[in-house]
Amino acid sequence: MSSSPSVITCKAAVAWGAGQPLVIEEVEVSPPQPQEIRIKVVATSLCGSDVAAWESQPIFPRIFGHEAAGIVESVGEGVTEFKEGDHVLTLFVGECKRCRHCTSNKSNMCRTLGLERSGLMHSDRKTRFSIRGNPVYHYCAVSSFSEYTVVHSGCAAKVSPKAPLEKICILSCGVAAGLGAAWNVADVSKGSNVAIFGLGTVGLSVAQGAKLRGASQVIGVDINPEKGEKAKDFGVDMYLNPKDYDEPIHEVIKRITDGGADYSFECAGDTRATTTALQSCCDGWGLTVTLGVPKAKPEITAHYGLLLTGRTLRGSMYGGWKPKSDIPSLVDKYMNKEIRVDEFVTHNLQLEDINKAFELMREGKCLRCVLHMPR
Repeated sequence: MSSSPSVITCKAAVAWGAGQPLVIEEVEVSPPQPQEIRIKVVATSLCGSDVAAWESQPIFPRIFGHEAAGIVESVGEGVTEFKEGDHVLTLFVGECKRCRHCTSNKSNMCRTLGLERSGLMHSDRKTRFSIRGNPVYHYCAVSSFSEYTVVHSGCAAKVSPKAPLEKICILSCGVAAGLGAAWNVADVSKGSNVAIFGLGTVGLSVAQGAKLRGASQVIGVDINPEKGEKAKDFGVDMYLNPKDYDEPIHEVIKRITDGGADYSFECAGDTRATTTALQSCCDGWGLTVTLGVPKAKPEITAHYGLLLTGRTLRGSMYGGWKPKSDIPSLVDKYMNKEIRVDEFVTHNLQLEDINKAFELMREGKCLRCVLHMPR
């Protein structure tokens, strides 16, 4: 055991520009600084938000990836809760457990370790990656498309060493976000009607969560017929493709549900779908939860009358889970066969094939593609 970790040189998939193919590069990974840990990534999965950021954000060169599982390689000064060899999930939103939000039961938006958008570490606003002395930027303070990465100790959760890392890595974002939206944010009730817009991993996780809560009817909406077929396996009772109807899809849903869904969820990353989801809810108590990350047009447009008549629109980050405290419980549920996770992994690839994973995601041909690191 080394008392002072040194720089590690390893392989990482580096993005050099928006929409450009990622390049496998040799990168230097700095030792963990105070309150940080360095992780040997075992498996990481590609999320739609990785693709959206790669296509549209201006910060490069950059290492994307935020859904990951790995093993602690070394710890920085002051870290007491982790040790070398611990199995962990990375967390794209951390938990300091001291700020106003962490100490409130109303929020999971840590003021200290919240969503990091500038490509730097929370602690010192610097990077831990470099190529030939030049900085390579982070993504969500995780950057898991690398054999090794450094994260703040508040942005990792210790999990059972018995849990398969190549499966549970997807619990660090997409599946957790969907389950939590149904359970924590909407609190779906037994016997209710649910409409879900967007049937990727997040949307299907909402469907799973709603069914486990006893929803009587789950309607799934997506313009990709292949996703409609898969959705039935995750609890979607009725699939609707807006292209198959001459009338607005929210009118179809209102007719099917006798006036509107009790709950609707926007999981497509399109603010137009947020408006449609709100229109699909019933008067009086209809609740719309928006989870998607839009690539364009971030503003939501809706007639005030939709809210005046009693509908509610809520946002959901990380499914309302307090990440460090709550995500390990989802791993336990998976190990106890209480929730389905394996079925979301439709493809397994090596890190060197990461551009194929991006292609599959962009074409809507996968739910989750897990990338395995070289042994």
